Amino acid sequence: MRGWVAIAQGRWASADMLVDESGRLAEEAGQSWWRTGSLVARAALCGLRGETGTAERLAAEAEKTAIPQGLNDLICMIAFARGVTCLGAGRPAVALEHLMRVFDRNDPAFHEAARFMSITYLADAARQSGQRNVVVPVLDELEALSQRTPSPTLHAGLVYARAVLGPDEEAERLYDAALGSDLRHHPFDRARLQLAYGAWLRRRRRVSESRGSLRAARQVFDALGCGPWGERARQELRASGEKSRPRAAGAHDQLTPQELQIAQMAAEGLTNREIGEKLYLSHRTIGSHLYRIFPKLDITSRAQLASRLDAD
Repeated sequence: MRGWVAIAQGRWASADMLVDESGRLAEEAGQSWWRTGSLVARAALCGLRGETGTAERLAAEAEKTAIPQGLNDLICMIAFARGVTCLGAGRPAVALEHLMRVFDRNDPAFHEAARFMSITYLADAARQSGQRNVVVPVLDELEALSQRTPSPTLHAGLVYARAVLGPDEEAERLYDAALGSDLRHHPFDRARLQLAYGAWLRRRRRVSESRGSLRAARQVFDALGCGPWGERARQELRASGEKSRPRAAGAHDQLTPQELQIAQMAAEGLTNREIGEKLYLSHRTIGSHLYRIFPKLDITSRAQLASRLDAD
């Protein structure tokens, strides 16, 4: 669950470690439900980063457990993972089909609470596929529900959806309202909103105004390692007449989730033995991991870890 929170908040490096650890612990404890849950969370992370093939393989593997056992929570999150994967892969119509399942009370993937975290992706899929009319009844229902609950996730999702799906004559006001809302803990949502707004400005020949939003979006996408969305921001910037360099790989791209977890603990000053106790590994195993980590990060000592990780 902490992994899903980290995904929602754009702390994808932390999510990597949490999901990896939960999968290992579930495997060791023989907890198939939680192992399947970690597969779905990993599928969502891969999909968001543009690793489409891996995301679909993980979702299909999770489905083998979720469907026969009628695990509706997991069926819901599989639909969500496939939706965000297709959205990132430039297949918004297919993304919309998957995401609509989360909102359909007659579908096994329906989930009351998961709808709230899915609103922004549903809105993007509807806008990009030109199918705003499909989601209007869904959003009308949620607008009514928002009058009865203070849920921050629901209200933030609706502010986002109003902006990206609103009519042109109201778009500026709605984008201003959305970008002025509290999205501090949701950098990926904010970056997608900035991308949509920048694209809207450029298409209305307000080219110089569009670039600030597009640059800000690109910066966040690159920091998250979100290739497809970063490339989309670059395409918009090129269309505005501005060149944009390709994203350079950073430390987080070089390490596996477990290696990153070990590197961060070592950077915080923990000894090999202390790290091993936290991860249920021997201190010799930790030493072996660090031996492989150093050349990947182009460093030669433990003292260099903190500055190298902070640089990314």
